[in-house]
Amino acid sequence: MATPPVLTGLDRLVADGFSVLRGLRVGLVCHPASVDARLVHLTVRCREAGVRVVRCFGPEHGIWADAQDMISVDDDRREPVTGAEVRSLYGADEASLSPRAEDLADLDVLVIDLQDIGSRYYTYIYTAALCVQAATRAGIKALLLDRPNPLGGTVEGGLTGEGYLSFVGLWPLPTRHGLTAGEVVTLIAERAGFAAALGVVEVEGWARDQYFDETGLPWVQPSPNMPTLDTALVYPGMCLLEGTNLSEGRGATRPFETFGADFIEPFDLARALSERHLPGVVFRPLYFRPTFHKFGGRTIGGLGLHVVDRTRFEPLRVGLHVLDAVRRLYGPALNWRTEVYEFVRDRLAIDLLFGGPQAREAIDSGEPVDRIWQAWQAEANAFEPFRRRFLRYA
Repeated sequence: MATPPVLTGLDRLVADGFSVLRGLRVGLVCHPASVDARLVHLTVRCREAGVRVVRCFGPEHGIWADAQDMISVDDDRREPVTGAEVRSLYGADEASLSPRAEDLADLDVLVIDLQDIGSRYYTYIYTAALCVQAATRAGIKALLLDRPNPLGGTVEGGLTGEGYLSFVGLWPLPTRHGLTAGEVVTLIAERAGFAAALGVVEVEGWARDQYFDETGLPWVQPSPNMPTLDTALVYPGMCLLEGTNLSEGRGATRPFETFGADFIEPFDLARALSERHLPGVVFRPLYFRPTFHKFGGRTIGGLGLHVVDRTRFEPLRVGLHVLDAVRRLYGPALNWRTEVYEFVRDRLAIDLLFGGPQAREAIDSGEPVDRIWQAWQAEANAFEPFRRRFLRYA
């Protein structure tokens, strides 16, 4: 395989022979996408370089992403390549989201290599930040191997409001933050006062306006329902459906690009959304049968999203309009999720995803949802001067 024009933090560590880790007791925070440009996993590269891996930590979905969303992962096993102990960072309660002090006590450094997808809801950036926080408390170093933001540097959406912080928004950030994992974790760490332990191995050769398929790097799905860059592109808007009784396409071959419910008439909904002239996207009527999750084993009506111009496509705005159109067409058939969501019991999942109740209330009252989106954009613009301080790439 030819060397790509962009090198990740892991690629640079491999090129250097892992010299910064020699003689140290190392913990790894990794998942399936923790691979170099030749598709060799971090654990294999560490074994080849003679790095002493004492313990491996798995984020949501587990080290090998064999668990579905919001499924707790056990930690009573060994990582097969290094033979190291495995500790889960997504267990049965909120406390499980951070490494335990006893699991860091015999380490010198915690190496974090997680591919983010550029959306506030995606939990890996919070796993990384919580790991840095725990490393600070333990008096050890945290080394984050940076990777490109697959969606480039575009920012969209408002910040998570006070009282609505959760594992889909643990610190206030725009919905589409336009930062790499290294940048966003540095931002969080400096804001929260635990930046001293953090080091970042930067990406080389990446420009902020590049999408992932322009980097020359191979795409490896970082979680079970993130199979392609196209999925990541729609995710900032279509993940909102997790807070409803609509299927977000889990159990189908195009999760988040496909959605539906048993009460949706596809052609009516496609017509209603097409009349809104949302830029860069086409809505295609379809019927599909999820193999699991919502409506598992049943044929339902819905739509497929086709992004025809990603430079004009506004995923969060589209997700907002999808919910508004479904409410206007089908009224009370659209329900907001009331079950526990990311360990939170006392607030609606949709409010955690929106970052507050205002958008839900606007949809329920029939207000124009673009007013909400415009208010969010004003928040994103106000956040930009603060965000700019943490940009590492042109």
